[in-house]
Amino acid sequence: MKIVFMGTPDFAVPTLKTLVASGHEVACVVTQPDRPKGRGRGLAMSPVKQLAKESGLDILQPEKASDPEFVNALGQLQPDLIVVVAYGQILKKSILEMPKFFCLNLHSSLLPKYRGAAPINWAIINGEKETGVTAMKMDEGMDTGDILLTQKIPILESDNARTLHDKLSQEGALLVIQTIEQLEKGALTPIVQDANQVTYAPKLKKEDGLIHWEGDATNLRNRVRGLEPWPGAYTFYQSKRLRLCEVEAAKGEPEDHPGEVARTTDHGIEVGTGKGRLVITSLQPEGKNRMSAKSFLAGHKIQKGSLFHANPASCLSNTH
Repeated sequence: MKIVFMGTPDFAVPTLKTLVASGHEVACVVTQPDRPKGRGRGLAMSPVKQLAKESGLDILQPEKASDPEFVNALGQLQPDLIVVVAYGQILKKSILEMPKFFCLNLHSSLLPKYRGAAPINWAIINGEKETGVTAMKMDEGMDTGDILLTQKIPILESDNARTLHDKLSQEGALLVIQTIEQLEKGALTPIVQDANQVTYAPKLKKEDGLIHWEGDATNLRNRVRGLEPWPGAYTFYQSKRLRLCEVEAAKGEPEDHPGEVARTTDHGIEVGTGKGRLVITSLQPEGKNRMSAKSFLAGHKIQKGSLFHANPASCLSNTH
């Protein structure tokens, strides 16, 4: 197979690595242009570009995938297949119809559930017990194409969005190779997505990380897990932002109040919620490094009755 690979972030790297090792011809790698990064704002290559350079592959980095010059250059390659993994741009019909077979997209959910930009995060936030990856035949819609193959995996209680991302990126690489093998054998049977089963996973915003203590402790724990590492879950204490890195859900008591510290131990800070307690075991104070609750408590007089807030202005009137 003569393949063009389109991808940008870490999630796409295992698939490109597997394609290179598979013996198929990777005619070209398409990735996003280098972007400013870090404090110095120097231009940084995407993870996919780094691997492509190390592998000696040809690289194209159009500002827009619809640029006629780019589309023309891609067309001259006459690919059998275009494999797309988290590329980051919408592809127009001129590219979708270019390969001998089709454009194959890897999506990190079990379609038609969780179409959109953040399927891994929302699966955890919503308390799903399983997720997976889908190999899909691309069309002009957003994650609407026919399903080719899927692979399910469980979401463990210990998983957060980072660990699940890493597992799915590896599973996805294997699924893409499997899909190509089935395509070569003529054994693929595309399945139209069931419109009645569609759910969405919209792009995350920083505000999605704000903890509203009136929620259920289990749901809040899922939110913390689903937003790690970005944008991160946070609350406010004495007008300072506190990032919640690791938390547990525990049984509450009738006298608990949302956002109020019910107890502190070496293990964690137990905070009342709308139902149950959220036990903060690891956190990151504003402008500081991540630390255990025990280390944080050694430097802060947080005791029973102290308040965490969803609104920094509320902290200013907090006398605890």
